[in-house]
Amino acid sequence: MIRICSTLSEHDFSVTLVGRVLSNSNPLDKHPYQQERLRCRFNSGPLFYLEYNLRLLFYFIATKPEVINSIDLDTCIAAKLYRLLARPLWIIDAHEYFPEVPELEGRRLKKRLWEIVESFSIRSADKVYTVSQSIAEIYQKKYRKKIEVIRNVPFLRYSNVVKPNSAKSDSGILLYQGALNAGRCVDLYIRAMTQLEGELWLAGEGDLSSELRALASVLGVSERVRFLGRISPEELRQFTAKAWLGLNVLENKGLSYFYSLSNKCFDYVMAGIPQIGSDFPEYQKLNEQYEVMELIEPKLDVFVNVVKQLQSDKARYQYLCAQCKPAAAKWNWEYEKEKLLAQYE
Repeated sequence: MIRICSTLSEHDFSVTLVGRVLSNSNPLDKHPYQQERLRCRFNSGPLFYLEYNLRLLFYFIATKPEVINSIDLDTCIAAKLYRLLARPLWIIDAHEYFPEVPELEGRRLKKRLWEIVESFSIRSADKVYTVSQSIAEIYQKKYRKKIEVIRNVPFLRYSNVVKPNSAKSDSGILLYQGALNAGRCVDLYIRAMTQLEGELWLAGEGDLSSELRALASVLGVSERVRFLGRISPEELRQFTAKAWLGLNVLENKGLSYFYSLSNKCFDYVMAGIPQIGSDFPEYQKLNEQYEVMELIEPKLDVFVNVVKQLQSDKARYQYLCAQCKPAAAKWNWEYEKEKLLAQYE
């Protein structure tokens, strides 16, 4: 969101980023655009989505935006209702295949409700773009509508790949950045530390934060598993630059994960570090262009063996490092932002 809002602001759009504030939210950093936080009484479940969309609707009525960019389906209801009152341009930015997220697995009624929201939103929106070609193709087939692909890639100017990678080869820091939620294999990483040397850094929080901290303690690896918590993008870049290996393995829990293309994948590349990722279609396509990752199935023994192989095979590790440099030259926001600006033009 920082990249999108900053880019639009630099090109003479008057931008306001709207979200919600929680009791543990960090203070907002200063950016070249306005930022608003809505406070909700409910913070989860159906009542949260109802309240948040009502608050968004009243916010739209008060501020009268000319363009609304809805991030994922959970902000689309308010935008659709406001379009009944006014005629703003409506853009949808689908960060994931929302009805197929793991949280909706086995919940038929909730999934059906989100499918209804998806249908009326994508059909009604003026523009829709998403983060991967696979998701774009699904939406194009379902709704016979042109869906653009704008990947969630970092700024090239933050690249660390110009630095020598040899210094990282002995650091032994495994880094995971992202939500500590089900299906992200974070528990697998912690269990692996009973068989691996070095440290595991976890940047983020989520539904499983408490359970994962308890797991590290029970397994006796808490001294080598570092929970970084929620940190700023700048702090995250600094931690990523110190890492030896990036982690991006997912369980195949629904099509949202299977067709995902996460920002952490590109962040690792931009920092010049190899990664272990999921053997899913979008990552296979990337690796065919530049081999920057080892792709595996989410099994403990497989993960441990691949890490140990990279630790022992310095040539293989350095090869993956070297591939990050040409990859970063193409997989960056300076290139990708032109597609975003084209949508708004």
